[in-house]
Formats: sequence, C-alpha cells, structure tokens
Amino acid sequence: MSYTIKDVAKHANVSIATVSRVLNGLSGYSKATEEKVLQAIKELEYQPNAIARGLISKKSNTVGILFPEVSSQFSAKILRGVEEAVHRLGSSVIVCNTASHGQRTMKYLQLLSEKRVDGILFVSESITEEFYKTLDSMKIPVVLISTESYQYPFPFVKVDDKHAAFTATDYLVRMGHSKIGMLGGNKEDLIAGQPRIDGYKQALAQSGLPINEQSIIHSLGFSFKDGFTGLPKLLEQSSDLTAIFAASDALALGAISAAYKLGVKIPDELSIIGYDNLPIAEMAIPPLTTVAQPLEEMGMVATEMLFSMMEQGRRVESRILPHCVIERESVKEIKPI
Repeated sequence: MSYTIKDVAKHANVSIATVSRVLNGLSGYSKATEEKVLQAIKELEYQPNAIARGLISKKSNTVGILFPEVSSQFSAKILRGVEEAVHRLGSSVIVCNTASHGQRTMKYLQLLSEKRVDGILFVSESITEEFYKTLDSMKIPVVLISTESYQYPFPFVKVDDKHAAFTATDYLVRMGHSKIGMLGGNKEDLIAGQPRIDGYKQALAQSGLPINEQSIIHSLGFSFKDGFTGLPKLLEQSSDLTAIFAASDALALGAISAAYKLGVKIPDELSIIGYDNLPIAEMAIPPLTTVAQPLEEMGMVATEMLFSMMEQGRRVESRILPHCVIERESVKEIKPI
C-alpha cells in the first residue's frame, strides 16, 4: 500500500502542515514532534512525492544538461564531473542528447521547461537566437561548458582554445619540427574550429616558420572519420611534413589509422599531437601525445557555478581552466645535426 502525507499526519497525530515542515527542514515544531513525524514516516515506509514537494519548495531538485553527442568519451568525462557535483549538492540531472540538431535541441528545452528544472548546463554547441529566446523565457540559470557566446550573456567554463592550440604547435616546434601541418575542424566554427587554427598559426609565426594554407586541412568536424580522410589529403598537398597538430584526439586517432594504411610510421616518419586527452588517447598505438582539457573539472566547476546562481539569484563570472601537454609516444624529437 502506498501511503500519503495525510496518512503520516494521522499516524503521528499532527497536522499535514507540520509533516510538510519537517520534510522540508522548516522550523515551527518541537523536537518531540519531529521525532513523532520521523517515526511515522519510518513505520509507514512513506516516500515523499517529489512533484508535490516541488510545488511547496518551488524547486524540482533537478538540472538539465544538453550534449551534442552523449555517447562520446568527451561528453562522458564532462558528465562524470557534473554528476559528482550534482549529487553532492543534493540534486539530480536529466541528460539530453541533441545530436547537434536544432529541432531536437528545442524539443529538449521544452521538455526541461515542462519538468521545471532548476538550471541548465549547455555543452559544446553554439547558442542560436532561437535557443537563447527559449532559455531566457525559462527564467532559470544557464551555464555553458566547452563553448561560449559572444552575443548572449551566459557564463561559461572552458579552456582557451587558441592558447591550447598554440601550446600544442609550440610543443612540436620545441621538439625540433619545422614542417608542421594541421588537421583542423570547421573553420566556420568560431568557438573551437577557428580559434584552434589561429593558435596553430600564431605558434608558427612566433617561431619564424612559414604559414602555408596547403598544410592545413579544414574538416566538417572533429571526428575519427575526418582525421582518417584528412591525413591522405594533407600528405598529398604537403608531402614534406614531419609533424601534425590534430585539433581533437578523434582527428589524431583517425590520422594514425590512415597512416598505418599508408605505411607511414608514427612517430618515426610522422609525429602527431592531439587535443582533449580522452581515455582512448593512451590506448592508441602508439599512445597519443595530446593537449589535455580538464573535462571532469569543467563539469564540476560549471555545476558549482550553476548552483551558486540558483541559490544567490545572480550571474557568476566565467572561468577559463588550464590546459597542459600530456607526453606519450606519438611525437618524435628531431635533434639538430
């Protein structure tokens, strides 16, 4: 049998309002009354109705998170950080997989609005005007993860993509390479695509190395397939390259697979550095040297920012988190003769 709050009140011989106050941690009752209510809850094995409690507290104790690809290792690491923080802060999370599809994103935003979530985390996609209008109409806090918006005033947590790409390319330079190509993402992507290209070019320019557009492949995205198809094109255009900066680990792993098919030895004949430090990077053959984004920390920090906004009712400052090079075995040092 499923008992209600009315049954608990009757069993404890108190009012329904008193049971509600005990459940929500409010004052206005004695210690003895609290013990009677808690004992009644225990004896009846009463489970509070989350929806009913939400109507009282004006909170659902849930937050929504939207991913463009929820099954990816990138998303999984961010989600691990988010879930750890959410549960520590006494709430739960609704995960939405948008598949980078505008209509699906709008459908999920409507669902999260109907669920009356307390806040939203928006991951790795650009904020369109349509998204912004819907999010703004919900009147709840929003924090962006691994993306940002120059047009709309949402706080964000990310690394500096341009600086991280500079660091990756500069590492190759310091390892003795002077003929360095790039497997990039979509140059129309102003959040991660173009900034990583800019960082690559800046590192070359700072070292006095020529910038050759033939040494850059612009892909539609950052996928394994993009890297697999991009490497042969890049080597056809620039056959004298000794190193490549790949703008994601997936691109790098696709390139390593294509190199194997082409009979190009990594790193003896061609060095490759990736970007992200996904778990699969250290499983590659050879293990992938890469620029690490602190993805779990990004998830935790963004969640803590979201809860601060939910509790304080005001905007928080955006955060740029540090990146670093993780050295493995896919980059060979070229020593001067």
